[in-house]
Amino acid sequence: MVDSVSYTPEEVAKILKISRFTVYELIKRGKLAAYRVGRKVRVEATDLEVYIQEAKGLGQSLIHPARQRTEPFFSTNEGLIICGQDVVLDVLTRHLEQQMPHILFLRNYVGSMAGLLALYHNTANVVTAHLWDSDSDKYNVPYVRRIMPGHKAMIFNLVYRMEGFYVAPGNPRDIHDWSDLTEPGIRFVNREPGAGARVLLDEKLYKLGIDRNLIEGYSHEELSHLAVASCVARGKADVGLGIEKVAAQVKGLEFIPLHKERYDLVIRKEDLEKPHFQALLSVLRSEAFHGEVAGMGGYDISRMGELIAET
Repeated sequence: MVDSVSYTPEEVAKILKISRFTVYELIKRGKLAAYRVGRKVRVEATDLEVYIQEAKGLGQSLIHPARQRTEPFFSTNEGLIICGQDVVLDVLTRHLEQQMPHILFLRNYVGSMAGLLALYHNTANVVTAHLWDSDSDKYNVPYVRRIMPGHKAMIFNLVYRMEGFYVAPGNPRDIHDWSDLTEPGIRFVNREPGAGARVLLDEKLYKLGIDRNLIEGYSHEELSHLAVASCVARGKADVGLGIEKVAAQVKGLEFIPLHKERYDLVIRKEDLEKPHFQALLSVLRSEAFHGEVAGMGGYDISRMGELIAET
């Protein structure tokens, strides 16, 4: 590598085979040195090499103390940090980038509770949630109130999705309901605490009086619907919980529908009138976005863009 070469975060992501958001996180944490040219971000080739050597454990003394960042590299005031894992958010982000190419849009692929906590701590400004509350039989609103006490938020519907079990073709273990997870020899693969699917599972077990300790594999956790589906498809587990859309994308799976869920966008009320957020709502309610998501299949868009609640 030579000193005159520099990379964009997207190019760094391709080189390291990681997401663009992870590159920005490395920069924000001072792990990877970077600089700005106007609103553009650049990483020197030499700094990338330093990071690679550091990651290998070969460069502990190579990073100059002055290059360690103490302030966030990218803040929620500069653009939109969007939390959530569904591919619909990738489509939404692309539409926003086309409409506002001068604005930075970052994706953070975290679960629902982690997203709401990020919104509360102001490290994200658009988050998604699909958190079912068994006491009220409602989605998201009770959790927004609990996780963001004293903060007003606006909840808009993105899509409705079907949650259910991923099983092998033909459902050879005859798994159809929540109680079947406790049958001897049934290997389950779970999501991480705070994920919407994990909350749904735990709430269902609680309401039905099912002891989670009887579920083999309850502690086997994966970080996405796709990872759960892959475990079942590869025979590493007999059953996992996730959305129907992902089941259609992974070969060697059958889907057992169980529960229709509401997948919402949550923003702070104080942000609503800002241009970035008005653009977000404009895209969310546009025919082009509706048409593209509808064409993907697996989603109910009947209330997309509708204000569900104000907390």
